[in-house]
Amino acid sequence: KKWDGVIAGKIKGGFEMLVDNFSAGIIGGAMAVVGLYIIGPITFWITQGLGWLANALVTTGLLPLVSIVVEPAKVLFLNNAINHGVFTPLGIDQAAEAGRSIFFMIESNPGPGLGILTAMLLFGPRAVRPTVPAAMVVHFLGGIHEIYFPYVLMKPILVVAAIVGGATGVLWEVILGLGLVAPASPGSIFAWFAVSPPDQVLLIMLGVIISAAVTFVVGSLLLGFGRKESAVDAQIDLEAAKEKSAENKAASKNATA
Repeated sequence: KKWDGVIAGKIKGGFEMLVDNFSAGIIGGAMAVVGLYIIGPITFWITQGLGWLANALVTTGLLPLVSIVVEPAKVLFLNNAINHGVFTPLGIDQAAEAGRSIFFMIESNPGPGLGILTAMLLFGPRAVRPTVPAAMVVHFLGGIHEIYFPYVLMKPILVVAAIVGGATGVLWEVILGLGLVAPASPGSIFAWFAVSPPDQVLLIMLGVIISAAVTFVVGSLLLGFGRKESAVDAQIDLEAAKEKSAENKAASKNATA
């Protein structure tokens, strides 16, 4: 697109298609080389580093701290890159030996998102509250976590609630030795139920509820229980947050590409 903008109106008539096709091939080939020999290794090193960090946290019993990175990254639409690029490979290796893995549970837990949305429903700006129930269904039952990101971007302090709730869920899973037998994708409660070991279903579901409850409590405190909110400003904030969320998603896709 940048190249097309530069040459727009500068190509003689009849040569436009020829130039477009050759430029697309040359630029595409060059970007493929850059991706293979520069971006690819950098991504691999980052993935390896995150994997090493996750394993170190498991070894030291500090895995809940990974939520400090995961929850803010999710809001920036790096959730799929983290889940499928880091945790899923680690989970597959662990599940091959133990039959289940906690790594499948870290990013895909729908509890923190549900807690954020519940806090917004009860104590968020009044102009925003009617939009929340549909988002809760899409998030918790449909597993589309991106639906709650604009609410966090509207009130960025809520990321603290997501971190605390996510860390609480991971701590619960570490203490009880819980894990899923396969990746839960999308991260809905139905997907979690489907890949939960039969003997751990109740404990895993309880962990989701606990993480949602902790996120809700912390989020409600951060929202001040709904005091001193302007309906007009809140609506403007939500629209701005949705636009910012769309920009983050586009940037994430470009980075992944």
